Amino acid sequence: MTLKFNRRSVLRGILGGTTIGVALPLLDCFLNENGTALAGNAGPLPIRFGTWFWGCGVNPDRWVPKTAGADYELTPELSPIAPVREHVSVLTGFRVVLDGRPNFPHYSGVLGTLTGTAISVSDQVEAPTLDVLISDAIGSGSRFRSLDISATGDPKISYSRRSASVVNPPEVSPLALYTRVFGPGFQDPNAADFKPDPRVMLRRSVLSVVAEDRRRLLKQVGSSDRERLDEYFTALRQTEQQIEMQLRKPPPAEACAIPQRPGEAPVGTEIEVATENHRIMSQLLALALACNQTRVFNVVFSQGGSALRKAGGSTSHHQLTHEEPVDKTLGYQPESTYFSQRSVQAWVEFVRILAGIREGDGTLLDNCVVLAHSDVSLAKVHDVNDLPIMLAGRAGGRIRPGLHVRGNGDPVTRVGLTLQQVMGLSVDRWGTGSMETSKPVSEVLA
Repeated sequence: MTLKFNRRSVLRGILGGTTIGVALPLLDCFLNENGTALAGNAGPLPIRFGTWFWGCGVNPDRWVPKTAGADYELTPELSPIAPVREHVSVLTGFRVVLDGRPNFPHYSGVLGTLTGTAISVSDQVEAPTLDVLISDAIGSGSRFRSLDISATGDPKISYSRRSASVVNPPEVSPLALYTRVFGPGFQDPNAADFKPDPRVMLRRSVLSVVAEDRRRLLKQVGSSDRERLDEYFTALRQTEQQIEMQLRKPPPAEACAIPQRPGEAPVGTEIEVATENHRIMSQLLALALACNQTRVFNVVFSQGGSALRKAGGSTSHHQLTHEEPVDKTLGYQPESTYFSQRSVQAWVEFVRILAGIREGDGTLLDNCVVLAHSDVSLAKVHDVNDLPIMLAGRAGGRIRPGLHVRGNGDPVTRVGLTLQQVMGLSVDRWGTGSMETSKPVSEVLA
């Protein structure tokens, strides 16, 4: 029998005498020909990976140290990292090679860094982002394959993407992040007793009971829809794996501590609001890592084309990068630079929060590697050469921090390749076109 599927269809099956339905994503076969409208057990301490992003870059002349190695000087815009210098390496001189493609402002730099490809369409990826590649390898052993947060209150701001249509949305408030991680469904890994949530038990086999409908559907759709459904079913399978994790008593986690529930708080792009929300969500995220709730995370302090602004003001950081004149005495844009400096200070606070949690013989940060990066070097001209990049943490002893490493104009994919190899992925080349590389950043490898 051939089943007819439309945009209201669900895949059905029987579980425990109850009919189960799984809704479908929007597929090409549901659209008109133009695609514009609808037709019809405790082990070794885990190693974590994360990204930390800020928008609108830096002033390269005030950022790049003149010397390389461990004894590099702290330039004016690197000076905030002094308290965490031993934990952080600074990487300069790496770039996104456009290969003749347009430089899409505030997208080419960040997505090129994270996917190894110069994008051909603004705000669309042509390959999974770095965090997704890593979470596919290490994320199945935790409750959440990744946790994403955005400090400026916009749930659409995320650079974690499996494809152009599959974006990992962020939490945008401390209360929402707390509820997701430590609310219903959280199991204290250090609790003496363990009682699986019966609601979780009922959800665990949803995908398997619609298997026959799924097979029939895959035979009836075109290649584009089949690819989209493969992504969709992969996501559902990952959800089931996470549900299975919730049915087993978690291994003890020495560093795990249950935080207090935060109160309601405003969200938005005012610098003080964003900074405070970032601080609280960073503390919650650190405890989520310590409690083995996830091994992969992404933090967006401000989006590409930063919308940060001062309290009571309407002029954004991004607007200032283009409209504020360069001070003839200082040689840079002081108002714009204020936001860049506040961004670096927020990064320093994030590093200190991770370093402040004891874990095993070291700290939580020692068992992490975090990629901090921006979308441009000099925002005024949307430059994707000499991108500002920092690495924090030791990745369980696999990374050597505290260095300045020169990239000398090499593609930024060298950084992404290094991080994949550090996280245990079996990959010896990464990137496309002129961005393809087989050369890791050996200086930071322990």
